[in-house]
Formats: sequence, C-alpha cells, structure tokens
Amino acid sequence: MSTDVSSAPADPGAAPGRTGRVGRVPKYYRIKQRLLRMTEERSPGAPMPAERLLAVEFRTSRTTVRKALQELVSEGRLDRIQGKGTFVARPKVYRTLQLTSYTEDMRAQGLHPASEVLDLGYVPADEDLAALLEVDRGDRVLRIERLRLAGGEPMAIEATHLSARRFPHLRRHLSRSASLYSTLSEVYGVRLAVADETIETSPATPREAGLLGTDVGLPMLLLSRHSRDEDGTPVEWVRSVYRGSRYRFTATLTPPEQPRRR
Repeated sequence: MSTDVSSAPADPGAAPGRTGRVGRVPKYYRIKQRLLRMTEERSPGAPMPAERLLAVEFRTSRTTVRKALQELVSEGRLDRIQGKGTFVARPKVYRTLQLTSYTEDMRAQGLHPASEVLDLGYVPADEDLAALLEVDRGDRVLRIERLRLAGGEPMAIEATHLSARRFPHLRRHLSRSASLYSTLSEVYGVRLAVADETIETSPATPREAGLLGTDVGLPMLLLSRHSRDEDGTPVEWVRSVYRGSRYRFTATLTPPEQPRRR
C-alpha cells in the first residue's frame, strides 16, 4: 500500500522540529513546487498544460495534480477560467480602501471599466436592511445588481441598496446615466462622506462562479460597504463579491490621535 507522502526535504524556508528534522512532505506539495517553477518560466496569461498531461509528466494521479493546481489558484498564482483552462495569473488589480467608485479605481490603473446590469428593481426592506438604511421594515428599497468588468474581464458582482423613499425615481434617472454616484450628486444633491467597509472570504456559489468565470467553492472576497452623507444619514448598503485571484486591497494606516498633554 503506497502513501501520498515523501521523505524528501521540504522547502528551505520550512521550520525544523525540535530534532532539527523537517516533516514529511506530501506528494501534491512537491508537485505544487514544480508547477510553481513552470509558472515562473511562462508569461502572465499563458496557458498551463492540461491535468492529464501534467499527471503523465509527473508520473502521478490527476487527483494529486488537481489539488496542487487548486492551491496555486487559491493563492493567486494561477487563474482558472471555466471552459477554457488554467492560466498563469496576471498581476492582480488593486483597490485602495477609500471612498472612491469602481470606475475611478479601474481608470486610475489604466483599465477600461464597464458594467452590466444584472437586476434593477425594488425589494421590501427586511429587519437588517431597514436598520442599515434607517427606513421602516417593509419599505421599498431599490436594489441595483451589476457585474463589474475591467478590460472585458469579469471582476466582481456588486449589489447596491438605497431607500426608494429618499431617492424617488432613481431607477428612471439611472437609465440615462451609468454613474450612480454622479446621479446622487447631480440630481439629489447627496455626496458620500464616510463609509464603513468590511472584508471577509466566502466560497463562490454556482451563480457567482458562472458570472465571474471561476470554479464553485473557490475563495471570493466579500465586501460590505455602509455609506453615509455629510449629515451622517445612510445613503447605501453595498454587498460585493470579488474574484480573490484577481484582486488585492491596499490601505494607508495612521496611528490614532493621541490626547494632548497639558
């Protein structure tokens, strides 16, 4: 009976145990290291060989190859596109954690932003949404769901929620303008001043995977943004799902203000 481990030494950065010896390295991990070297020899966007060919080359099972590829996809080293194959990952798109729009973020990186409206309609506010937007439970809320693209590539699914009572006829105005924030400013005189944003991970659902061209269950970045205007009144609540393999977030951190000594 064979096992899927090897007594070969682990990577040089591995920490030895108390005896100075490193643990046994799983076979898939050694395959992963060989695949990683293959990616370094290829240009970003270049296709990787099929699983069956890699299994023959490495003299192992497709299951072992698939596990190694899966980890490299999760780490952002490879990018898997449904129906097309696995490719060397291109440099990640970054987004600064500040109160800017998706369009502004993409243009700042020289990318052409685009959006496809997936759904535009009204939903009744449940208890959580009513609290976030400071409306009554059951009030109408405009829900705008969009597929965000950059250079024709799907990047994120974004669902924005706004009070229909506070922004009457917003759906009609949005049919004439692609920019939500411009419409809020020009038509309603509302500008975003502050927002609370949380980031966590979430496995891709079948629908999300289909829209973003990735595999079901792969880690996605789930962002929730709660924005307010200059008076502190809630404006929107946004839930966005980003492709984790294509995105990274940056932030500038400053120390908290210290009380002045008298």
